[in-house]
Amino acid sequence: MRRAKNVVTLGVQALIRDDRHRVLLVQHGYRPGWHFPGGGVERGEPVESALRRELEEEVGVVPLLAPQPWGIYAHFDIFPGDHIILFIVNQWRRSRIPVPNYEIRAHDFFDVNDLPQNVSRGTRQRLLEIAGIAPLSATW
Repeated sequence: MRRAKNVVTLGVQALIRDDRHRVLLVQHGYRPGWHFPGGGVERGEPVESALRRELEEEVGVVPLLAPQPWGIYAHFDIFPGDHIILFIVNQWRRSRIPVPNYEIRAHDFFDVNDLPQNVSRGTRQRLLEIAGIAPLSATW
């Protein structure tokens, strides 16, 4: 008898603010809504390296200081076994502004008081937590 293997995956995302305190969000080509930039951690890849790789690929952002971990969240409602680590990136530079493609259809900065209607539930909830408006949650 074969046992099903438990698959655990890990993703990283970042809250990036500009000098006007707007947040950088991305719109993917393969799922609806606006989300924090980020992506999956590859086997054997350190978490911070994965975050830096994903930020540069998706939005051209290079953190200048070590990204600060905010929380680790279970994302089981969409992907069983998946976890997301959210980081806050306060100091950064933009090496380039990527053109839209299949993976990232759009990216833009938004005022937290004037977010697009279709911001993902998890992204909106994290913004409320960081602002101290909502209690911390263990789930994305």
